[in-house]
Amino acid sequence: MRRRRVLRAAGAALGTSVLAGIAGRSPPVSVAGAHSGVDSDDTGAADHDSDDTGDSADGAYGPLGSVEVAGTREGVVSADGRTAYLALGDGYATIDVSDPAEPTVLAERRDPLADRESGPFRQVNDVKISEDRLVAVGPAHPGQESPHGVLVVDVSDPEEPEAVTFHRTGFPIHNCDLDGRHCYLTGNGEEGNPLVVVDVEDGSEAARWSLFDADESWRDVPRALRPIHDVTVRDGVAAAAYWDAGTYLLDVSDPSDPTLLGAVDPGNPADLRDPPPRSGTVPPGNHHVAVLAPGGDTLAVGRESWAVERDGDLIGGPSGVDLYDVSDPGDPVHLSSIDPPPSPDPTFRGTWTTAHNLDLTDDTLYTSWYQGGVKRHDVSDPSDPVEETWWADPDAARFWGAVLAVPGEFLLAPSMGTRAGAPAGLWTFPDRAGGGGDRSRLGGEATGTARATTRPPATESTAAATDDTEAGGTGTVTDSSAAAPGLGVASAVASVGVGASVAAAFAVRRSDRRDDDGTADGNETGDGDAAT
Repeated sequence: MRRRRVLRAAGAALGTSVLAGIAGRSPPVSVAGAHSGVDSDDTGAADHDSDDTGDSADGAYGPLGSVEVAGTREGVVSADGRTAYLALGDGYATIDVSDPAEPTVLAERRDPLADRESGPFRQVNDVKISEDRLVAVGPAHPGQESPHGVLVVDVSDPEEPEAVTFHRTGFPIHNCDLDGRHCYLTGNGEEGNPLVVVDVEDGSEAARWSLFDADESWRDVPRALRPIHDVTVRDGVAAAAYWDAGTYLLDVSDPSDPTLLGAVDPGNPADLRDPPPRSGTVPPGNHHVAVLAPGGDTLAVGRESWAVERDGDLIGGPSGVDLYDVSDPGDPVHLSSIDPPPSPDPTFRGTWTTAHNLDLTDDTLYTSWYQGGVKRHDVSDPSDPVEETWWADPDAARFWGAVLAVPGEFLLAPSMGTRAGAPAGLWTFPDRAGGGGDRSRLGGEATGTARATTRPPATESTAAATDDTEAGGTGTVTDSSAAAPGLGVASAVASVGVGASVAAAFAVRRSDRRDDDGTADGNETGDGDAAT
């Protein structure tokens, strides 16, 4: 592994105004807004007397630019890093990011499939790109009046994206990945909540794989605890995040024959047969997304969770990201954990700081934390990740993801907007060390953060360890203080239509409280939170 990068001094923390624009577009972000200025007193709050603008040469860190796009969810980027693609809930968009200080909407396609029965296409929360082919999938949650399936779009001209075909499925699609002609889908609601592989060129289903192929005893576990939440594919290996059941690595070098390689932090079916209330929302477990580094030796697992109130006490809290050595996928080793930013109210209706979507390169981890902001970690030594970058302003943005666009230049961070009224859209940030924003509302300590490695069954009294290493393990834990100087540690369905977990969404599906064999179950849990 290469020598750790020397961090640049970044004593000043730069803020930004919320997205604001004319005709759906905002100007480059500057310090002229309500939360702008330099954090000179190490409080996490911005001072408002600075004359600096943008990401300055003196080491201060802030967004390069932004563009308002209503309904923004997932964002991905072309191989050359110059065009971004956004899922918009009611469609998709293409964005020119060749000048990261001036991201520009090239095309928006709202209400696709409006002419079809049950159209238009709704709850499009995920898009993926492979060369000149884009796929948009949905609806993200069950019980929606919408066509269910994969919309295939030709984006050889990003200014004029053209829908080519639509492959209908019998299940909602929360997330997907695209590798050449094969699209990997989350098949929740089907037997075993399978990973479904579809050939988007001819529309055929190439294969299915589910937990039942690994262990039939998963049939005894309520479906709400074992949904397939996300899948990513890299170098012929799929990483399928199965919530409380763990993450499963599959050889998909032959997409028609997925083969199990190993499982990371797998749940125990015997322990999950009779779960306590809300176990799909609070830690432990909660495998939300898993991404392999190039070469396949390191795996990052992001966990999504909240706290719930029970008898006047808060149970659980936001979760972070765990790094594993999977060079031998049959014997994965936990290396380290990255804690989430603190939240003054870690419940679903509070300030969200749990981990969400992420990107992993050879030596850098890019993470999003909703209102907890975006971060970069040096993971050249994955057993000792170092936080290089942290920008957050919980009033301005609630970040859905973070993805590298051009190495050494900039990254992308789509924001779903905030309940306080900050609009959704796409932000660009420098790909370098630094920190800023206004983290004054993130004061306090994170509650009930989940730690990594194999866990005991969840109970109502579950609380995370507070020491620096997992009991019985060898991995290290990093807190949420930036490596750059001056950066201290300082949900019901939301109106945007997302919520605590896909587990809860399936648990409250009144019309489908059944086992995979069609018989009544009655064991599913949840209280109406939809999925993210």
